[in-house]
Amino acid sequence: MSTRIVAAFAALCAAAGVEIATTPAAAQELAPFQVEGGEIRAPLTATPGDAARGREVVAGREEVSCLICHSLPGTEAIFKGDLGPSLAGVGARFSAARLRLWLVDAKRIAPNTIMPSYYKVDGLHQVAARYRGKPILDAQQIEDAVAYLSTLKEPAK
Repeated sequence: MSTRIVAAFAALCAAAGVEIATTPAAAQELAPFQVEGGEIRAPLTATPGDAARGREVVAGREEVSCLICHSLPGTEAIFKGDLGPSLAGVGARFSAARLRLWLVDAKRIAPNTIMPSYYKVDGLHQVAARYRGKPILDAQQIEDAVAYLSTLKEPAK
């Protein structure tokens, strides 16, 4: 579409009182974090993670779908993934700081992993259009997921 057509359309919308976006949305501002010793020790938010909300993030089927690759104790899901390790006992195997890095950018821990980076926007390949320029999870969802995963202390039975 030519620039003149876009400008004319924008003018018509403005005259009609309709707001439109004429430029792509800017990348979402990410909370700063520092990786030290294979961990992100400081939470990404001032609000502590909520384990109940974190269970919804991890076990949900909308955005994250951890169950595609992992089995999760206590879920009624018919199909539980086996591409990644079971999440049973993950809270005993890893610190909250290590879990946070797994979720933020798993490739920093395991460069060949197929696990997506849930809180990264740069240096990614083959990103779905709806996620370009924004993380899959926001900082609070990361903290909620970390809070929940930290409660999973029992190994698989």
